[in-house]
Amino acid sequence: MNATVQTASRPASNFKAICIMGVLYFLLGFITWLNSTLIPFLKLTCQLDNDVQAFFVTSASYMGYFFLALPSSWLLKKIGYKKGLALGLLVIAFGSIIFIPGSHSRSFPLFLTGLFIQSTGMSLLQTAMNPYMSIIGPIESAAKRISIMGICNKVAGMVSPFILSAVLLKNATSLETTITKTTDLVLKNELLTELASRIVPPYVILSGIIIALAVFLRLSPLPEINTDKEDDKDTLIPQVARTSIFQFPHLLLGVLCIFVYVGVEVLAGDAIGTYGKAQGLPLDVTKNFTSFTLMAMLVGYIAGIFTIPKIISQQTGLKISAILGMIFSVGAFATTGYVAISFIAALGLANALMWPAIFPLAISGLGKFTKTGGGLLIMGIAGGAVFPLVYSSLKDKLHLPNNLSFFLCVLPCYFYIFYYSVGGYKAGKNATGVLPEGPSLDPLTKDSMSSVNAV
Repeated sequence: MNATVQTASRPASNFKAICIMGVLYFLLGFITWLNSTLIPFLKLTCQLDNDVQAFFVTSASYMGYFFLALPSSWLLKKIGYKKGLALGLLVIAFGSIIFIPGSHSRSFPLFLTGLFIQSTGMSLLQTAMNPYMSIIGPIESAAKRISIMGICNKVAGMVSPFILSAVLLKNATSLETTITKTTDLVLKNELLTELASRIVPPYVILSGIIIALAVFLRLSPLPEINTDKEDDKDTLIPQVARTSIFQFPHLLLGVLCIFVYVGVEVLAGDAIGTYGKAQGLPLDVTKNFTSFTLMAMLVGYIAGIFTIPKIISQQTGLKISAILGMIFSVGAFATTGYVAISFIAALGLANALMWPAIFPLAISGLGKFTKTGGGLLIMGIAGGAVFPLVYSSLKDKLHLPNNLSFFLCVLPCYFYIFYYSVGGYKAGKNATGVLPEGPSLDPLTKDSMSSVNAV
């Protein structure tokens, strides 16, 4: 499809909509990256035995995407994007409120329940937001728009660990030592109860903000986009063959690509503190490591805004990112201490353009299957629930070296992402599996789209 021709349902630019989405991406980033603080906080507060248990925090935060993504796509078909986004916010607020009784009882299962409910609301938001940002303008510049949203997301992620850790983990190292050495059960219980109570004020404030945002969103001028009536001129699969979402191999391979990408992103963000502690670094230092990863991601997003699609295509950006991921993974494995931590943080740079590139590449040409395809891709976010558990299990259960456990989790993922950037995104783009010639048939393969600069 000629990228300069816009249908009524695909405006070239919508500043108000992008601003509203920017706020939502900021909120998602703020909540998601709180996990890096919650993992050590709940491990101490709930007196968990090992990191495998602690990383159930991450699993609970991402499993909702697996179970609710497809129901979310069905719901969006029924009520539309705008109502779906407002409903998702209310669900997140409900999950946040559950942290209050969780604090009073110091119940780890109750905290996990709140996190899972939060993730179901975030699943609904993600299922709506990413296709929305992909199709609100030209598909060729979708990575540019999503990169802008990524900046909102990762700036929030940089800020949230500092804010929450300043409240929850103040004097963390000395407090951890005191609790560990205390033999008086009554005193120990008092210390843990006081520590657990720290989580109530920030989550009460967070819940109020989310509810207010849901009301604002419902009343906002956010336009609806009807993807069910979107024409399929940008797909290369013959129209007669498009009877099922499973007839889009590039989408299915993209779901797996999202799965492994989110897994390595979460490891580079949420697990970097645990990695540092395993190397003997104190909690007062490791609690802020996540922000270093997110700073590196921010640099990558800015690079994407200025280079995609004018200088490089989305898949070229993905290819470069995968190669950087391989290099930094080897660097982290081969070094120790702060040098290894620096390489893990640098994975944020490698990961930055992956989501902005994978999502539009995978969703390209789905037409009336866009919402369902978006739901399948959002299911792939469940990789964030799996990989931290694999890493901690290799380290704590199988007693493999810390650096080897991390290396075995991340390197194969970057190899697969590289494959998707080279050939996976083209799979099934016509009936014979051969890409047709001509610049107008597959706009995603064009390295330069000077005529498409709309945000």
